[in-house]
Amino acid sequence: MCGIHAVISTTAIPSISPELTNLLSNRGPDHFGQIYRELPLENGGSIIHINFTSTVLALRGDHIARQPLESPTSGSVLCWNGEAWGINGQSISSQNDGELILAKLDATDVSSVEARESHILNILRSIDGPFAFLFYDARIKRLYFGRDRLGRRSLLFNLTEDGDSISFSSIADVPPTGWKEVEAVGVYSLILNTRLATPHGLKLDSHTAKHDWVPSGADDMVSSIGAFNTTLPPPDHKLDFSSLSVEVLRHRLCESLKVRVLEIPEPPNPLSDADVRVAVLFSGGLDCTVLARLAHDLVPADQGIDLINVAFENPRQASIDKTLPHQDVVDIYEFCPDRVTGRKAFAELKSACPSRYWRFIAVNVPFEEAMSHKSRIISLLHPHNTEMDLSIALALYFAARGIGSSYIHKCEWEPAPPSVTSPARVLLSGLGADELFGGYARHEAAFKNGGYPRLIDELKLDISRIGQRNLGRDDRIMAHWGKEVRFPYLDEELVRFAISSPVWEKCDFQNQFHPAIIDPAKRLLRILADKLGLPVIAREKKRAIQFGSRTAKIESATGRRRGTAPISQADPVNH
Repeated sequence: MCGIHAVISTTAIPSISPELTNLLSNRGPDHFGQIYRELPLENGGSIIHINFTSTVLALRGDHIARQPLESPTSGSVLCWNGEAWGINGQSISSQNDGELILAKLDATDVSSVEARESHILNILRSIDGPFAFLFYDARIKRLYFGRDRLGRRSLLFNLTEDGDSISFSSIADVPPTGWKEVEAVGVYSLILNTRLATPHGLKLDSHTAKHDWVPSGADDMVSSIGAFNTTLPPPDHKLDFSSLSVEVLRHRLCESLKVRVLEIPEPPNPLSDADVRVAVLFSGGLDCTVLARLAHDLVPADQGIDLINVAFENPRQASIDKTLPHQDVVDIYEFCPDRVTGRKAFAELKSACPSRYWRFIAVNVPFEEAMSHKSRIISLLHPHNTEMDLSIALALYFAARGIGSSYIHKCEWEPAPPSVTSPARVLLSGLGADELFGGYARHEAAFKNGGYPRLIDELKLDISRIGQRNLGRDDRIMAHWGKEVRFPYLDEELVRFAISSPVWEKCDFQNQFHPAIIDPAKRLLRILADKLGLPVIAREKKRAIQFGSRTAKIESATGRRRGTAPISQADPVNH
């Protein structure tokens, strides 16, 4: 994970603000670097100023790649925020990906602009993995920028009103005004050595060209990854333990996890004696627990795995809890649904994999502490600004911070457990499983309303808009703590497998009742969980993070505020 930033201007560029410097450094605490360029315009008379800034969280290779990366031969510059797991289908897990990509981008020295651009686009289109980037090609005086086809990393842009300057950044400056998200629909390019004639004089030519991820003939492709299988099922279909797709899913998930959990360098200045390099964002639900269980098969035996479980004091919910005949538990956080399922899943993992050092970190967030961070979280969210964005961001923000109560030997609540900060710089998220395998309530509703044709349309829509939704937001929130979130379910090969599989091999709403009492939603993943020794979690119901952690409408006394409403002042809360 890195922070990247660039300013292109027809006037002198001031230093970036101390606030933005800190925000970028939070994302990449291992290195801070800058490169400045002056570019003469074609018609002479003035210059374009370009300033690149990068911060680095070093997780690849055997050294810190000091960004911005600069070609010693051409002077081209790359600001790289991401993980290229492969190029043209070839794994590069043991190398520094940013340095390798710059070398490939800079490799061809051709005479025509068209040939040079074609070479650059071919390299960028061949990358598998999450990334956002800024690449200045010094040969043809163009800036290329964009986000991967699933939008797993953040990149914003800001064009000044006078048209004299355009900025790009992983995170918005403070105050966060005027910033917009770069859409994850292709690679963009900007010609830098020309200016545009306007009624107010010559201005920076900020017109961008968009180059699709798949150049042509891809009308039927979903998220520029593959074609969606729209085959309808035979009358006697059944998804069961013997289905071949169960073992294929296990193989694909393991391949996805290998590059995401192996060869992670030990964190600098570890805060505990335990060697922990990977943590799971752990609600105790199906998706994240399967990841934890499979990660156990891959992570070296002498390393631990942290399970970070977050729960909030929600005053409205707390007042309701007081009226209910609960058991004698004095800790209000233990009533949170995700805490209940988290402890159950922790116990099941310990039983299934007793040799692993599992550490359950119970992150308890008082209402006042959550509110004390609210303004910072809203700033990190920008340009997202709804109540639902805030509810989800609260949970991710405090989970990524990783400070909580440590449980290693006992799964049950204790009155005074030791406090710990997870040293892991890599976080695993189960996001994407619901979209791929039919886990949302709307998927079952679609089937009830229109059978498999309607369900296929709903699943196809969900997957096609992953890159246009919230992953950039989540990146900005969690990277603030110098952590990198990785999404094993959104590995390109796994997504390609899921969308090419017939729908009845993923979820099975036509056969509601299974002999093993396994729900039809995400039945493929549930069967895999059961085969992995997780029978309780295989039957766990789906629950959204904001409800499981109790951040939903946390400031509302009535609970009636709509999630799509803009973030506003809180209703009065008796606290």
